[in-house]
Amino acid sequence: MRSETGPPSVAGVLSADDVLATARSIAAQQEKSGAIPWFSPTNGVPGHVDAWNHVEAAMALRVAGLGAEAGRAYEWLRGVQRPDGSWPAKWVLGEVTEPGGESNHAAYLAVGVWHELLMTGDEEFAHRMWPAVRRAVEFTLGLQTRRGEIIWLRHENGEASDHALLTGCSSIHQSLRCAVALAEHLGEHQPEWELAADQLGHVVAAHPEAFADKSRWSMDWYYPVLGGPVRGEDAARRFDEGWDTFVVPGLGCRCVSDQPWVTAAETCELVLALDAAGDRDRALELFATIQHLRHEDGSYWTGWQFENRRHFPGDRSTYTAAAVILAADALADASPGARLFKEVAGRPLGPSEASDPLACGCALVSVANPVRTNL
Repeated sequence: MRSETGPPSVAGVLSADDVLATARSIAAQQEKSGAIPWFSPTNGVPGHVDAWNHVEAAMALRVAGLGAEAGRAYEWLRGVQRPDGSWPAKWVLGEVTEPGGESNHAAYLAVGVWHELLMTGDEEFAHRMWPAVRRAVEFTLGLQTRRGEIIWLRHENGEASDHALLTGCSSIHQSLRCAVALAEHLGEHQPEWELAADQLGHVVAAHPEAFADKSRWSMDWYYPVLGGPVRGEDAARRFDEGWDTFVVPGLGCRCVSDQPWVTAAETCELVLALDAAGDRDRALELFATIQHLRHEDGSYWTGWQFENRRHFPGDRSTYTAAAVILAADALADASPGARLFKEVAGRPLGPSEASDPLACGCALVSVANPVRTNL
C-alpha cells in the first residue's frame, strides 16, 4: 500500500488546506450508508445519488487524503450493484426513484477503481472490486450498437432507449480504457473491451450523426476532449469553435449556451479537458476565475446566474466540490492519479482508429441496421 499523499495545491489559487476543506465539505454530506448525494437536504429538498457523481466524489475524497470516506463510498456502491451490472439512475434518501440503468453511470466505476489503485496500490481492493467492474462493463457494452455508440439507458423493463449521448459516450471511452488497464493489471485480459473502446472513440470523434443533439450543453463541447477521443489539432479547433459560445470572461463556463448561468463543475471539467489537451494557460486562468463560487467553508456553489446576480440553483453540490479537487490535482500534477485524464497505464488517451470500419460506414459499406439485435 502506498502512503497517503497530501491534498494538492495550486499556487496563487488554492492551498492544500483549502483543498482539504473542500473535501471535508463532501464528507460532511456523505450519508451513513456511504452514499454521496448531490447535496444534503436544502430547504427541505434532499439531493439524489447517482453512481457517476458518487464515484467522482469518492475520487476527490481520496485525492485530499480522506481515504476512509472514499473506501466507504466504494463499498456502498459495490453492495448495491444490481445483478445485471447496473445501478439505478437515482436514489433519494436510500430509496430508488429512477430505476433505469444508465450506461455511463455503470462504466464510471472502472475509472474510480483504477484511480484508487493508482493512489493506494491496494491490490486487495482492486481484486475485491473487479467482479463489480466486470459486470458494469458488460452491462455497458450490452448497449453498444453495431456502429459503435453506446445507448444511454436501459429501462426497468429491459428495453434500451432509442438514442446515445455524446457526453456519456465520451466518458465511457475513458472508462473502457481504465477497465482494460485494470483487467490487464489483474491478469484478466479483455481484448473485446479494447476493440469496443476503439470503435467508440472513433464514433465520438468522427460520427456526430450517431448522437442526440444536445449541442446547447457545454459538456457536449468539451467532453470529447476530456474523455480522450479528440486531442491534438482537433481538440484545439474544437475549443476555439465553442469558446465564445460557452465561456463568459471573468465568470467561467456556461452550463448551457442559451442561459446566463455559469457552473463550477462544468468550468472545472473544462479545465481538466484543456489541461489534458496541453492548453495549460487557459486551464489555469479558468480555474482561478471560478473561485468566485467558493464558499467560506470550502464548499462551492453549483452555479451563478449572472443576469439576476444570484447563486443558482442555490445548493453547494458535492460533485462541484469534487470537480474542483480533481482539477486542482491535475493542474498540480500532485498525486499518482493526477494524470488520469491524460493517460491510462502509461498510454496517452487520444484518438483511435475504428476497430470495425465497415460497421460505421467508413469503409464505404452501407449498414442497413446499425443496432445489435440484443437491444
